[in-house]
Amino acid sequence: MIHGSLAPVESVSWQSLLAQSITDPRELLGRLDLEPALLAPALAASADFPLRVPEPYLSRMQPGNPHDPLLRQVLPLGEELQEHPDFILDPLGEQHSNARPGIIHKYHGRLLLIVSGGCAINCRYCFRRHFPYGDNALSTDEWQQALDYIRHDPSIAEVIYSGGDPLAANDKRLAWLTREIADIAHVRRLRVHTRLPVVIPQRVTSALIDALCGTRLPVSMVLHCNHANEIDAQLAQAIATLRRAGILLLNQTVLLKGVNDRIEELLALSETLGDHGVLPYYLHVLDHVKGAQHFHVDDTTARGLAGEMLARLPGFLVPRLVREIAGETSKTPLPPELIRAADHLA
Repeated sequence: MIHGSLAPVESVSWQSLLAQSITDPRELLGRLDLEPALLAPALAASADFPLRVPEPYLSRMQPGNPHDPLLRQVLPLGEELQEHPDFILDPLGEQHSNARPGIIHKYHGRLLLIVSGGCAINCRYCFRRHFPYGDNALSTDEWQQALDYIRHDPSIAEVIYSGGDPLAANDKRLAWLTREIADIAHVRRLRVHTRLPVVIPQRVTSALIDALCGTRLPVSMVLHCNHANEIDAQLAQAIATLRRAGILLLNQTVLLKGVNDRIEELLALSETLGDHGVLPYYLHVLDHVKGAQHFHVDDTTARGLAGEMLARLPGFLVPRLVREIAGETSKTPLPPELIRAADHLA
């Protein structure tokens, strides 16, 4: 389903929309006509992990509905402050893979560059909500050291822009960084992991396209969309612009209780992504980060949902169900619970 839009992409500055993001729970609850009882826990939880919601994303939420799947992803709740022994600050062990400032090197042949520590939206389930971004904000000299790290490791065939959100960086920085990486002969691909076009579609500009696509490197972009309601007319326009530029578009989703843990929601998301030429890539089970335990979906349910998707969608629209485990050499696939044909047709 395509929802209404605020204004055409590029007609409003993405920087101004980012700067005007809602950061006060009082304003968020007031704008959505929600119960005042939600305010005290929202204030308490946002003191630990700040609220941030940009206007284009807010516009897709249903007023008066505290269970809106988009609202649930961003509304601070009292449950975030509850302690749980299995939910920790660094569930993926990334601080051990933080090879030098600005670089996370976990897997063979590829690494992450922390291009920006900022995000356009603070997702309450974020596995990096406790990441030391201040220690990874690079000076010009430190950027050169990070690039030297890539130059001196010929096994690195792919560089992945990450964050925070890498598209929170300005186009001049992105263009410079992309040119520098393209000059490293053994790097073959550039990948961008971002949620920014989903929450502020105006971020997709001609200047951004030029910054990413002006070199020899083929570019893929992994969007982060969790629910079909996130895909409105503005995002559809931004996706079309990215596709025209020759960027391969994929999507990764986090399985979240109360957001997308029903088969109808997952089917609608995959079908809507497919309608716009975006391939579902990963369906992640929740990383056990402190503060996100209320989003947990158990493995049995997750595997059953993945099996139902296999039974009801063409294979290219079925994301791979995975878990990321600290210290492993790749993401770990979770086998779907397959549905018998007789049961499916009954």
